[in-house]
Amino acid sequence: MAPPTRVKTLKINNRDVGARQDETILEAAADVGITIPTLCQLDGLSNGGACRLCLVEVKGSSRLYPACVTRVEEGMEVLTNTERLTNYRRMILELLFAERNHICAVCVSNGHCELQTLAQDLGMTHVHFPYRHPHMVVDASHERFVIDHNRCVLCTRCVRVCDEVEGAHTWDVMGRGMDARVITDLSQPWGTSDTCTSCGKCVHVCPTGALFEKGKSVAEMLKKRQFLPYLKLMREERS
Repeated sequence: MAPPTRVKTLKINNRDVGARQDETILEAAADVGITIPTLCQLDGLSNGGACRLCLVEVKGSSRLYPACVTRVEEGMEVLTNTERLTNYRRMILELLFAERNHICAVCVSNGHCELQTLAQDLGMTHVHFPYRHPHMVVDASHERFVIDHNRCVLCTRCVRVCDEVEGAHTWDVMGRGMDARVITDLSQPWGTSDTCTSCGKCVHVCPTGALFEKGKSVAEMLKKRQFLPYLKLMREERS
């Protein structure tokens, strides 16, 4: 018989919170209605810790902790919404905008983009960093879908959903730093992939307009992610 799950008591924004020992700070905060910004995290997928927007302060430490991959501890005191954190999150967003070619006015996901929404919520009015203006390709070789690397933020949601939910592992990441990008198979055109099932899960978990369906207008670019919480629930009931 598995040992019982212990409950940890901690404070989040000076509020007493009880959480399971296997929960992250992000999950514990969500349980009591405290929202922490994030871009790479999505319920139903493993936590990647890629975007670093969910950084929080922990009393007694000068460093910042990513809430999505940091487990709760007994007596922990967490702050999620300080001026320091807001400045860091705004800087991270500015770097994301500067790294690729995000032009909201002509994007298929304008008005339905998580990156755009976060920028608005955090009061980002302009970018202080020089734009990189990289020459990124648009792969429209697939019969149904398109990937525009100009709008990719390397959240790896597509990689994780294809591997963990669909089981195809068509997507992966190639390169490092500024040269990193998501690829299909061994960097082959998406339309020539032998592993892609054309299920569209990668498209619907994408937080920006990097992955989209051909022939869809801006008003039709709403993402459909209801399948993820359902699958997560089914897994938990079977385990």
